[in-house]
Amino acid sequence: MLLEPRTVKLTTRTGIDIRRTLPNARKRTIGAWCFVDHFGPTAQDESMVVAAHPHSGLQTATWLFEGEVEHRDSLGTVQKIRPGQLNLMTAGRGIAHSELGLRQSSSLHAVQLWIALPDEARHNAASFQQVTEVPRFAFGRIAVSLFAGTLGGHTSPAVVFSDLLGAELRISGALTGKIPINPMHEHGILIVSGTAKVNGELTPADTIQYLAPGVSELTIEALGDEPLLAILLGGKPFDEEIVMWWNFIERSHDEIVAAREEWNSHGPRFGQFEDQIGGWTPAPELPNLILRPRKD
Repeated sequence: MLLEPRTVKLTTRTGIDIRRTLPNARKRTIGAWCFVDHFGPTAQDESMVVAAHPHSGLQTATWLFEGEVEHRDSLGTVQKIRPGQLNLMTAGRGIAHSELGLRQSSSLHAVQLWIALPDEARHNAASFQQVTEVPRFAFGRIAVSLFAGTLGGHTSPAVVFSDLLGAELRISGALTGKIPINPMHEHGILIVSGTAKVNGELTPADTIQYLAPGVSELTIEALGDEPLLAILLGGKPFDEEIVMWWNFIERSHDEIVAAREEWNSHGPRFGQFEDQIGGWTPAPELPNLILRPRKD
Protein backbone atom coordinates (compact mmCIF):
# COMPACT_ATOMS: atom_id res chain seq x y z
CA MET A 1 0.00 0.00 0.00
CA LEU A 2 1.44 3.34 -1.06
CA LEU A 3 1.16 6.28 1.35
CA GLU A 4 1.45 9.64 -0.39
CA PRO A 5 2.49 12.85 1.39
CA ARG A 6 0.75 16.13 1.90
CA THR A 7 2.71 19.38 1.96
CA VAL A 8 2.56 21.69 4.98
CA LYS A 9 4.65 24.62 6.20
CA LEU A 10 7.11 23.89 8.98
CA THR A 11 5.84 26.85 11.05
CA THR A 12 4.34 30.25 10.44
CA ARG A 13 7.83 31.74 10.89
CA THR A 14 9.55 29.83 8.09
CA GLY A 15 8.71 29.01 4.53
CA ILE A 16 10.19 25.52 4.51
CA ASP A 17 7.85 22.96 3.02
CA ILE A 18 7.42 19.63 4.79
CA ARG A 19 6.26 16.43 3.10
CA ARG A 20 4.19 14.60 5.74
CA THR A 21 3.36 10.94 5.12
CA LEU A 22 2.13 10.01 8.60
CA PRO A 23 -0.50 10.33 9.88
CA ASN A 24 -2.20 9.44 6.62
CA ALA A 25 -5.81 8.88 5.64
CA ARG A 26 -4.89 5.30 4.71
CA LYS A 27 -2.70 4.56 7.76
CA ARG A 28 -2.39 6.31 11.10
CA THR A 29 0.60 4.50 12.59
CA ILE A 30 3.36 2.06 11.64
CA GLY A 31 4.17 0.29 14.86
CA ALA A 32 4.38 3.13 17.40
CA TRP A 33 5.63 5.54 14.70
CA CYS A 34 2.81 8.05 14.31
CA PHE A 35 4.32 11.06 12.55
CA VAL A 36 6.76 11.24 9.62
CA ASP A 37 7.98 14.60 8.32
CA HIS A 38 10.59 15.01 5.58
CA PHE A 39 12.00 18.44 4.77
CA GLY A 40 14.77 19.81 2.57
CA PRO A 41 17.24 19.96 1.09
CA THR A 42 16.73 23.68 1.66
CA ALA A 43 18.36 26.58 -0.12
CA GLN A 44 21.29 28.19 1.68
CA ASP A 45 19.26 31.24 2.73
CA GLU A 46 16.43 29.18 4.26
CA SER A 47 16.42 28.11 7.89
CA MET A 48 14.46 26.02 10.38
CA VAL A 49 12.93 28.42 12.93
CA VAL A 50 10.64 26.68 15.41
CA ALA A 51 9.99 28.69 18.58
CA ALA A 52 9.18 27.22 22.00
CA HIS A 53 6.30 24.74 21.84
CA PRO A 54 5.12 21.79 23.95
CA HIS A 55 4.80 18.03 23.54
CA SER A 56 3.19 15.28 25.59
CA GLY A 57 2.73 11.53 25.29
CA LEU A 58 5.38 11.00 22.61
CA GLN A 59 9.03 10.87 21.65
CA THR A 60 10.53 13.02 18.89
CA ALA A 61 13.34 11.44 16.86
CA THR A 62 15.33 13.88 14.72
CA TRP A 63 17.67 12.48 12.06
CA LEU A 64 19.62 14.80 9.77
CA PHE A 65 21.10 14.06 6.35
CA GLU A 66 22.61 17.53 5.89
CA GLY A 67 23.01 20.68 7.99
CA GLU A 68 22.95 21.44 11.68
CA VAL A 69 20.15 22.34 14.11
CA GLU A 70 20.33 23.66 17.67
CA HIS A 71 17.84 22.10 20.10
CA ARG A 72 16.91 23.68 23.44
CA ASP A 73 14.36 22.42 25.93
CA SER A 74 12.83 22.96 29.35
CA LEU A 75 15.15 20.36 30.89
CA GLY A 76 18.01 22.78 30.28
CA THR A 77 19.34 20.87 27.26
CA VAL A 78 21.28 22.82 24.64
CA GLN A 79 22.37 20.42 21.92
CA LYS A 80 23.46 20.68 18.30
CA ILE A 81 21.92 18.05 16.03
CA ARG A 82 24.26 16.78 13.31
CA PRO A 83 23.96 14.28 10.45
CA GLY A 84 24.28 10.64 11.47
CA GLN A 85 23.41 11.33 15.11
CA LEU A 86 20.02 10.73 16.68
CA ASN A 87 18.43 13.29 18.95
CA LEU A 88 15.65 11.60 20.93
CA MET A 89 13.41 13.70 23.14
CA THR A 90 10.95 11.89 25.40
CA ALA A 91 8.09 14.20 26.30
CA GLY A 92 6.42 11.91 28.82
CA ARG A 93 3.86 14.00 30.67
CA GLY A 94 5.21 17.20 29.17
CA ILE A 95 8.20 19.11 27.80
CA ALA A 96 8.81 22.27 25.79
CA HIS A 97 11.54 22.83 23.21
CA SER A 98 12.69 24.94 20.27
CA GLU A 99 14.72 24.21 17.13
CA LEU A 100 16.86 26.58 15.09
CA GLY A 101 18.66 25.71 11.86
CA LEU A 102 22.21 27.06 11.97
CA ARG A 103 22.82 29.22 8.94
CA GLN A 104 26.49 28.33 8.55
CA SER A 105 25.20 25.09 7.08
CA SER A 106 24.91 25.20 3.29
CA SER A 107 21.69 23.16 3.35
CA LEU A 108 19.26 21.51 5.76
CA HIS A 109 17.81 18.07 5.04
CA ALA A 110 16.18 15.87 7.67
CA VAL A 111 13.35 13.71 8.86
CA GLN A 112 11.55 14.27 12.12
CA LEU A 113 9.60 11.35 13.49
CA TRP A 114 7.22 10.93 16.40
CA ILE A 115 6.78 7.77 18.46
CA ALA A 116 3.54 7.36 20.44
CA LEU A 117 4.35 6.37 24.02
CA PRO A 118 2.43 3.38 25.42
CA ASP A 119 0.15 4.04 28.35
CA GLU A 120 2.62 2.78 30.92
CA ALA A 121 5.28 5.27 29.77
CA ARG A 122 3.33 8.36 28.78
CA HIS A 123 3.28 9.85 32.29
CA ASN A 124 7.04 9.40 32.82
CA ALA A 125 9.28 12.36 33.47
CA ALA A 126 10.63 14.02 30.36
CA SER A 127 14.16 13.18 29.18
CA PHE A 128 16.59 13.84 26.35
CA GLN A 129 19.12 11.49 24.74
CA GLN A 130 21.68 12.21 22.04
CA VAL A 131 22.99 9.05 20.36
CA THR A 132 26.27 10.00 18.70
CA GLU A 133 27.22 6.49 17.59
CA VAL A 134 24.62 4.21 16.01
CA PRO A 135 25.26 0.71 14.63
CA ARG A 136 26.41 0.86 11.00
CA PHE A 137 26.52 -2.29 8.89
CA ALA A 138 25.43 -3.59 5.51
CA PHE A 139 23.19 -6.14 3.84
CA GLY A 140 25.21 -6.69 0.67
CA ARG A 141 25.47 -3.23 -0.88
CA ILE A 142 22.71 -1.70 1.26
CA ALA A 143 24.41 0.47 3.88
CA VAL A 144 22.41 0.64 7.13
CA SER A 145 22.53 3.16 9.99
CA LEU A 146 20.32 1.77 12.77
CA PHE A 147 19.01 4.60 14.95
CA ALA A 148 16.24 2.75 16.82
CA GLY A 149 15.40 -0.84 17.69
CA THR A 150 16.97 -4.05 16.42
CA LEU A 151 17.83 -5.25 12.92
CA GLY A 152 20.14 -7.99 11.65
CA GLY A 153 21.45 -8.82 15.11
CA HIS A 154 22.34 -5.18 15.86
CA THR A 155 20.59 -2.98 18.44
CA SER A 156 20.55 0.80 18.70
CA PRO A 157 21.33 2.35 22.10
CA ALA A 158 18.34 4.67 21.75
CA VAL A 159 15.92 4.24 24.67
CA VAL A 160 12.43 3.52 23.32
CA PHE A 161 9.34 2.08 24.98
CA SER A 162 7.87 -0.07 22.20
CA ASP A 163 9.11 -2.91 20.04
CA LEU A 164 10.08 -0.92 16.95
CA LEU A 165 12.70 -0.31 14.26
CA GLY A 166 14.15 2.82 12.63
CA ALA A 167 17.04 2.81 10.15
CA GLU A 168 18.58 4.83 7.33
CA LEU A 169 19.28 2.87 4.14
CA ARG A 170 21.63 3.92 1.32
CA ILE A 171 22.16 2.20 -2.03
CA SER A 172 24.67 3.49 -4.59
CA GLY A 173 23.44 2.99 -8.13
CA ALA A 174 20.98 0.62 -9.73
CA LEU A 175 20.87 -2.69 -7.89
CA THR A 176 18.56 -4.95 -5.89
CA GLY A 177 19.11 -5.76 -2.24
CA LYS A 178 17.30 -7.76 0.43
CA ILE A 179 16.86 -7.14 4.16
CA PRO A 180 15.39 -9.70 6.59
CA ILE A 181 12.59 -8.16 8.67
CA ASN A 182 10.42 -9.33 11.56
CA PRO A 183 7.24 -10.93 10.14
CA MET A 184 5.38 -10.11 13.37
CA HIS A 185 5.86 -6.40 12.68
CA GLU A 186 4.41 -3.98 10.17
CA HIS A 187 6.86 -1.86 8.17
CA GLY A 188 7.05 1.22 6.02
CA ILE A 189 9.88 2.44 3.84
CA LEU A 190 10.08 6.15 3.09
CA ILE A 191 12.00 6.96 -0.09
CA VAL A 192 13.90 10.14 0.73
CA SER A 193 15.62 10.53 -2.65
CA GLY A 194 15.69 8.40 -5.76
CA THR A 195 13.05 5.95 -6.96
CA ALA A 196 12.69 2.30 -6.02
CA LYS A 197 10.57 -0.78 -6.21
CA VAL A 198 9.80 -2.12 -2.75
CA ASN A 199 8.74 -5.77 -2.82
CA GLY A 200 7.85 -5.24 -6.47
CA GLU A 201 5.81 -2.04 -5.96
CA LEU A 202 6.95 1.24 -7.50
CA THR A 203 7.73 3.71 -4.71
CA PRO A 204 8.59 7.29 -5.76
CA ALA A 205 10.45 9.82 -3.62
CA ASP A 206 8.53 11.20 -0.62
CA THR A 207 6.15 8.24 -0.43
CA ILE A 208 6.00 5.34 2.04
CA GLN A 209 5.46 1.78 0.88
CA TYR A 210 3.57 0.04 3.69
CA LEU A 211 4.04 -3.68 4.40
CA ALA A 212 1.56 -5.43 6.68
CA PRO A 213 2.68 -8.11 9.17
CA GLY A 214 3.51 -11.45 7.61
CA VAL A 215 6.39 -10.24 5.42
CA SER A 216 9.82 -11.64 6.39
CA GLU A 217 11.99 -10.08 3.69
CA LEU A 218 12.24 -6.58 2.26
CA THR A 219 13.40 -6.39 -1.35
CA ILE A 220 14.55 -2.99 -2.58
CA GLU A 221 15.31 -2.39 -6.24
CA ALA A 222 16.97 0.98 -6.82
CA LEU A 223 15.96 2.38 -10.21
CA GLY A 224 18.33 4.53 -12.24
CA ASP A 225 21.82 5.73 -11.46
CA GLU A 226 20.88 8.17 -8.71
CA PRO A 227 21.88 6.98 -5.21
CA LEU A 228 18.91 5.80 -3.20
CA LEU A 229 18.31 7.17 0.30
CA ALA A 230 15.49 5.72 2.41
CA ILE A 231 14.17 5.42 5.96
CA LEU A 232 12.92 2.03 7.15
CA LEU A 233 10.37 2.10 9.97
CA GLY A 234 8.71 -0.84 11.63
CA GLY A 235 7.26 -2.22 14.79
CA LYS A 236 4.67 -4.30 16.52
CA PRO A 237 1.23 -2.88 15.60
CA PHE A 238 0.32 -0.23 18.16
CA ASP A 239 -3.05 -1.35 19.49
CA GLU A 240 -3.75 1.49 21.93
CA GLU A 241 -6.30 4.11 20.99
CA ILE A 242 -4.73 7.58 20.92
CA VAL A 243 -6.01 11.09 20.39
CA MET A 244 -3.42 13.18 18.54
CA TRP A 245 -4.00 16.92 18.25
CA TRP A 246 -1.41 19.62 17.56
CA ASN A 247 1.67 18.57 19.58
CA PHE A 248 -0.11 16.37 22.11
CA ILE A 249 -0.83 12.65 22.16
CA GLU A 250 -3.37 11.72 24.80
CA ARG A 251 -6.18 9.21 25.27
CA SER A 252 -9.26 11.45 25.39
CA HIS A 253 -10.67 14.82 24.40
CA ASP A 254 -10.56 15.99 28.03
CA GLU A 255 -6.85 15.18 28.31
CA ILE A 256 -6.18 17.24 25.18
CA VAL A 257 -8.17 20.15 26.63
CA ALA A 258 -6.18 19.97 29.88
CA ALA A 259 -2.81 19.89 28.08
CA ARG A 260 -3.77 22.87 25.90
CA GLU A 261 -4.96 24.92 28.87
CA GLU A 262 -1.82 24.12 30.87
CA TRP A 263 0.44 25.25 28.02
CA ASN A 264 -1.49 28.41 27.17
CA SER A 265 -1.63 29.46 30.83
CA HIS A 266 2.15 28.95 31.22
CA GLY A 267 1.55 26.33 33.90
CA PRO A 268 4.37 24.20 35.34
CA ARG A 269 3.60 20.98 33.44
CA PHE A 270 5.78 21.78 30.40
CA GLY A 271 8.46 23.82 32.12
CA GLN A 272 10.02 27.08 31.03
CA PHE A 273 13.25 27.98 29.25
CA GLU A 274 14.91 30.78 27.30
CA ASP A 275 14.91 29.71 23.69
CA GLN A 276 17.34 31.12 21.15
CA ILE A 277 14.56 32.48 18.96
CA GLY A 278 12.72 34.74 21.38
CA GLY A 279 9.30 33.33 20.76
CA TRP A 280 6.53 31.26 22.32
CA THR A 281 3.96 29.33 20.30
CA PRO A 282 0.41 29.32 21.72
CA ALA A 283 -1.77 26.28 21.13
CA PRO A 284 -4.45 26.96 18.50
CA GLU A 285 -8.17 26.93 19.13
CA LEU A 286 -9.72 23.51 19.47
CA PRO A 287 -12.18 22.43 16.78
CA ASN A 288 -15.86 22.68 17.60
CA LEU A 289 -16.25 18.95 18.11
CA ILE A 290 -15.24 16.15 20.45
CA LEU A 291 -11.83 14.74 19.56
CA ARG A 292 -11.98 10.97 19.32
CA PRO A 293 -9.41 8.25 18.69
CA ARG A 294 -8.83 7.47 15.03
CA LYS A 295 -8.15 3.97 13.80
CA ASP A 296 -6.65 2.65 10.58
